[in-house]
Amino acid sequence: MGVKNSLQFGGAFLSFLANILTVLSTATNYWIRHHEGHSGLWQECTNSICSNIPCQTTLAVTGACMVLTAGFGLLGMLMGVRILFHKGESLRAQLTISTLFLSAHLAACGPDSGLLLLIALTGYTIKNSWKSDVFFSWSYFSGWLALPFFILAGFCFLLADMIVQSTDAISGFPVCL
Repeated sequence: MGVKNSLQFGGAFLSFLANILTVLSTATNYWIRHHEGHSGLWQECTNSICSNIPCQTTLAVTGACMVLTAGFGLLGMLMGVRILFHKGESLRAQLTISTLFLSAHLAACGPDSGLLLLIALTGYTIKNSWKSDVFFSWSYFSGWLALPFFILAGFCFLLADMIVQSTDAISGFPVCL
Protein backbone atom coordinates (compact mmCIF):
# COMPACT_ATOMS: atom_id res chain seq x y z
CA MET A 1 0.00 0.00 0.00
CA GLY A 2 1.55 3.26 -1.13
CA VAL A 3 1.71 6.60 0.59
CA LYS A 4 -1.31 7.91 -1.35
CA ASN A 5 -3.45 4.93 -0.36
CA SER A 6 -2.28 5.15 3.25
CA LEU A 7 -3.24 8.83 3.39
CA GLN A 8 -6.63 8.12 1.83
CA PHE A 9 -7.27 5.24 4.24
CA GLY A 10 -6.18 7.40 7.19
CA GLY A 11 -8.45 10.23 6.04
CA ALA A 12 -11.42 7.89 5.71
CA PHE A 13 -10.73 6.40 9.16
CA LEU A 14 -10.35 9.81 10.83
CA SER A 15 -13.52 10.97 9.11
CA PHE A 16 -15.32 7.89 10.45
CA LEU A 17 -14.14 8.64 14.01
CA ALA A 18 -15.13 12.30 13.68
CA ASN A 19 -18.60 11.32 12.49
CA ILE A 20 -19.10 8.95 15.41
CA LEU A 21 -18.05 11.65 17.88
CA THR A 22 -20.28 14.26 16.21
CA VAL A 23 -23.38 12.05 16.19
CA LEU A 24 -22.71 10.94 19.77
CA SER A 25 -22.26 14.53 20.88
CA THR A 26 -25.39 15.73 19.09
CA ALA A 27 -27.67 12.95 20.27
CA THR A 28 -26.79 12.81 23.96
CA ASN A 29 -27.93 14.99 26.85
CA TYR A 30 -24.65 15.51 28.66
CA TRP A 31 -23.41 18.81 27.27
CA ILE A 32 -23.57 20.49 30.65
CA ARG A 33 -24.21 19.25 34.14
CA HIS A 34 -25.33 21.13 37.19
CA HIS A 35 -26.18 20.25 40.78
CA GLU A 36 -29.73 19.12 39.91
CA GLY A 37 -29.03 17.20 36.70
CA HIS A 38 -27.73 17.58 33.17
CA SER A 39 -28.82 18.89 29.78
CA GLY A 40 -27.97 18.67 26.12
CA LEU A 41 -29.13 20.39 22.97
CA TRP A 42 -32.61 18.91 22.99
CA GLN A 43 -33.53 17.89 26.56
CA GLU A 44 -32.85 18.88 30.13
CA CYS A 45 -32.88 16.26 32.87
CA THR A 46 -33.55 17.38 36.43
CA ASN A 47 -33.79 14.84 39.26
CA SER A 48 -33.94 11.96 36.72
CA ILE A 49 -36.89 13.52 34.85
CA CYS A 50 -36.12 14.64 31.30
CA SER A 51 -38.12 17.23 29.39
CA ASN A 52 -37.70 19.09 26.13
CA ILE A 53 -35.87 22.40 26.34
CA PRO A 54 -37.98 25.40 25.29
CA CYS A 55 -36.84 27.05 22.07
CA GLN A 56 -33.74 29.20 22.58
CA THR A 57 -31.92 30.83 19.68
CA THR A 58 -28.43 29.76 20.73
CA LEU A 59 -29.47 26.15 21.27
CA ALA A 60 -31.38 26.10 17.98
CA VAL A 61 -28.35 27.40 16.06
CA THR A 62 -26.03 24.98 17.88
CA GLY A 63 -28.34 22.04 17.20
CA ALA A 64 -28.78 22.97 13.54
CA CYS A 65 -25.03 23.36 13.03
CA MET A 66 -24.34 20.04 14.75
CA VAL A 67 -26.89 18.21 12.57
CA LEU A 68 -25.47 19.84 9.44
CA THR A 69 -21.94 18.94 10.58
CA ALA A 70 -22.98 15.31 10.95
CA GLY A 71 -24.54 15.38 7.48
CA PHE A 72 -21.55 17.02 5.79
CA GLY A 73 -19.19 14.75 7.70
CA LEU A 74 -21.05 11.65 6.51
CA LEU A 75 -21.03 12.96 2.95
CA GLY A 76 -17.30 13.70 3.16
CA MET A 77 -16.60 10.25 4.56
CA LEU A 78 -18.58 8.54 1.80
CA MET A 79 -16.76 10.57 -0.86
CA GLY A 80 -13.44 9.70 0.77
CA VAL A 81 -14.27 5.98 0.78
CA ARG A 82 -15.28 6.24 -2.88
CA ILE A 83 -11.95 7.86 -3.73
CA LEU A 84 -10.13 5.17 -1.73
CA PHE A 85 -11.77 2.24 -3.52
CA HIS A 86 -11.98 3.63 -7.08
CA LYS A 87 -8.31 3.64 -7.91
CA GLY A 88 -8.75 3.46 -11.71
CA GLU A 89 -10.80 6.65 -11.91
CA SER A 90 -9.18 10.07 -11.91
CA LEU A 91 -11.16 11.28 -8.91
CA ARG A 92 -9.98 14.47 -7.26
CA ALA A 93 -10.26 15.04 -3.54
CA GLN A 94 -11.00 18.78 -3.51
CA LEU A 95 -14.72 18.29 -2.85
CA THR A 96 -13.97 15.75 -0.13
CA ILE A 97 -11.41 18.06 1.45
CA SER A 98 -13.85 20.96 1.36
CA THR A 99 -16.64 18.88 2.87
CA LEU A 100 -14.45 17.61 5.70
CA PHE A 101 -13.10 21.07 6.44
CA LEU A 102 -16.65 22.45 6.49
CA SER A 103 -17.39 19.79 9.09
CA ALA A 104 -14.38 20.95 11.08
CA HIS A 105 -13.60 24.65 10.43
CA LEU A 106 -13.58 27.20 7.65
CA ALA A 107 -12.01 30.02 9.58
CA ALA A 108 -8.49 28.57 9.64
CA CYS A 109 -8.12 26.03 6.85
CA GLY A 110 -10.86 25.70 4.31
CA PRO A 111 -14.58 25.41 3.66
CA ASP A 112 -17.06 22.84 5.00
CA SER A 113 -18.05 20.75 8.06
CA GLY A 114 -15.43 22.22 10.38
CA LEU A 115 -16.89 25.69 10.14
CA LEU A 116 -20.28 24.44 11.23
CA LEU A 117 -18.81 22.49 14.14
CA LEU A 118 -16.71 25.46 15.20
CA ILE A 119 -19.74 27.79 15.08
CA ALA A 120 -21.85 25.35 17.08
CA LEU A 121 -19.32 24.71 19.81
CA THR A 122 -18.12 28.29 20.11
CA GLY A 123 -21.66 29.63 20.40
CA TYR A 124 -22.54 27.05 23.03
CA THR A 125 -19.33 27.77 24.95
CA ILE A 126 -19.96 31.52 25.00
CA LYS A 127 -23.56 31.03 26.12
CA ASN A 128 -22.70 28.75 29.04
CA SER A 129 -19.19 29.69 30.16
CA TRP A 130 -20.39 32.60 32.29
CA LYS A 131 -22.55 30.42 34.52
CA SER A 132 -20.75 29.53 37.74
CA ASP A 133 -22.88 26.50 38.65
CA VAL A 134 -22.60 24.78 35.23
CA PHE A 135 -19.87 22.36 34.13
CA PHE A 136 -19.30 21.12 30.62
CA SER A 137 -19.63 17.37 30.28
CA TRP A 138 -18.54 14.53 27.97
CA SER A 139 -21.02 15.18 25.12
CA TYR A 140 -19.68 18.71 24.76
CA PHE A 141 -16.06 17.52 24.82
CA SER A 142 -16.68 14.78 22.26
CA GLY A 143 -17.90 17.53 19.91
CA TRP A 144 -14.62 19.39 20.41
CA LEU A 145 -12.68 16.16 19.92
CA ALA A 146 -14.35 15.64 16.53
CA LEU A 147 -12.95 18.96 15.26
CA PRO A 148 -9.28 17.93 14.92
CA PHE A 149 -10.32 14.59 13.42
CA PHE A 150 -12.23 16.37 10.64
CA ILE A 151 -9.27 18.69 10.06
CA LEU A 152 -6.74 15.85 9.98
CA ALA A 153 -8.97 13.81 7.64
CA GLY A 154 -9.14 16.76 5.27
CA PHE A 155 -5.36 17.16 5.34
CA CYS A 156 -4.87 13.45 4.62
CA PHE A 157 -7.02 13.73 1.50
CA LEU A 158 -5.31 17.00 0.58
CA LEU A 159 -1.86 15.40 0.73
CA ALA A 160 -3.05 12.33 -1.20
CA ASP A 161 -4.50 14.59 -3.89
CA MET A 162 -1.22 16.52 -4.09
CA ILE A 163 0.58 13.23 -4.70
CA VAL A 164 -1.87 12.34 -7.50
CA GLN A 165 -1.53 15.78 -9.11
CA SER A 166 2.27 15.78 -8.92
CA THR A 167 2.40 12.28 -10.40
CA ASP A 168 0.13 13.40 -13.24
CA ALA A 169 2.25 16.51 -13.80
CA ILE A 170 5.56 14.69 -14.20
CA SER A 171 4.22 11.60 -15.98
CA GLY A 172 5.32 12.89 -19.41
CA PHE A 173 8.86 13.74 -18.36
CA PRO A 174 11.68 11.19 -18.58
CA VAL A 175 12.35 11.35 -14.84
CA CYS A 176 13.16 8.34 -12.72
CA LEU A 177 11.69 8.75 -9.23
